[in-house]
Amino acid sequence: MGKKLIGPFSQLLSLTNVPVKGALSDQQLVIKEHAGILTENGKIAAIGNYDGLRENHAHDATLVIIEEETVCVPGYIDCHTHIAFAGNRANDFALRNAGVSYLEIAKAGGGIWSTVQHTRNASEAELIKNIINCSKALIKQGITTIEVKSGYGLSVKEELKILRAIKRAQESIAVDLIPTCLAAHMKPKDYEGTAVDYLEEIASELFPILKEEQLSNRIDAFIEQSAFSADDIQNYFTKAQKMGFDITVHADQFSTSGSKVAVQYNAISADHLEASHETEIKLLADSNTVAVALPGASIGIGCAFTPARKLLDQGASLAIATDWNPGSAPMGQLMTQATILATTEKLSNAEVFAAITFRAALALNLTDRGRLQPGELADFAIYKTNNYQNITYMQGTLKPDQVWKKGINIYTKGKES
Repeated sequence: MGKKLIGPFSQLLSLTNVPVKGALSDQQLVIKEHAGILTENGKIAAIGNYDGLRENHAHDATLVIIEEETVCVPGYIDCHTHIAFAGNRANDFALRNAGVSYLEIAKAGGGIWSTVQHTRNASEAELIKNIINCSKALIKQGITTIEVKSGYGLSVKEELKILRAIKRAQESIAVDLIPTCLAAHMKPKDYEGTAVDYLEEIASELFPILKEEQLSNRIDAFIEQSAFSADDIQNYFTKAQKMGFDITVHADQFSTSGSKVAVQYNAISADHLEASHETEIKLLADSNTVAVALPGASIGIGCAFTPARKLLDQGASLAIATDWNPGSAPMGQLMTQATILATTEKLSNAEVFAAITFRAALALNLTDRGRLQPGELADFAIYKTNNYQNITYMQGTLKPDQVWKKGINIYTKGKES
């Protein structure tokens, strides 16, 4: 793959020199004007003044000239999604808005179990199609890396179907799909043993196949009243760690205890955290576990937002993701959700952009993306505007004009790729 010089951009938001933890001010952002990006072999070779780059590389690089005023930002990273699903839960949304709680709906057979039944009845081909369609919708938002969870199969056979569908979908989509095994989403209602029995079966039978077929290197679990307790999950996570899996946790959504488990197991991330209080916030802030806010779930369920301001002020690393799923977070609009969280929690633009780029990458244990600097993947989004602030100001209605992945233009507005 030869060199390409893309530009000039009115502004380029590099996010270099921005720390991985703690609160951020917009004064910490490096905004390069009249900038260009030189790419080679899918990575960024150089960032700098466009005229200087052109003078030095016009002879050995393909020029991709941007003629309008534009802003270039790192490709976004959606580090928590459930887009490998089938079915629809519009009725759950209607019930919640009528006053029925999420946990009450789950106990009555709705919620996750409803989606499990639909997903079990779907073919692998149907799941692949949905993953691809959802991924394309995310690409149009400037998202170049997407985490995708299983968790709607809840048996060895059905979880394998989902994870194999994610792997096959990757063959047909230009962005990176990061698969996560969430077989510990809840104890299936048709499982006759205990929660611990179920987890033991998954760990002993499914984990080795995940390694053998390279289906996932990430193990997630939902620690909650409607799912698994902190005690239930101990042996499960211990076995996962011994086999070399990264750990991530659905934590503190309705009650606390999950974040403590996440820190205990040095989890890569603890996601949700809507119920986290001062004890949990300090615990996370003093750890290397990334706190992942999922404002789409708060909007969908009608509950409090993750205490993002307190987490940042205490020194935590905060990421923001869509939680795109058919039940509690069907929106799937990352920037809209992030800016709504920003207005309620008073997050700076620097904190928002960090949370959906390199800090989100860290929530996936990835260190090769999320900033525009030499050596990182050439993943970026280009907006037709002359001020980066307009991206958050428009709350997701300003969409990228182009999206690039590993130095290749994978999406241009108005054209299907």
